[in-house]
Amino acid sequence: MLEGLRNRITELISLYEGERQRGDELATKLEQAQTDIAAYKEQIEDLKRQIDNLRLSTAFSPAGAGPEAKARLDKVIAEIDRCINLLES
Repeated sequence: MLEGLRNRITELISLYEGERQRGDELATKLEQAQTDIAAYKEQIEDLKRQIDNLRLSTAFSPAGAGPEAKARLDKVIAEIDRCINLLES
């Protein structure tokens, strides 16, 4: 009876160690995933800035003299005029 109890305790300790090791592995994977997510978010922000820069360069380039560029320029000019009016008041 005592030997059976010892065997069960040994088995429980073994199972506990296995689960603890598994928990450590999962924690490591989670940390790596969080690092990857942060890197991907930074990459997304960089790509968004590049898109904005390309849109601006296209809008103000001679080749981008289409209706979209004209609308953007008109919007910028209207905003500048509004700011001037506010400063004069």
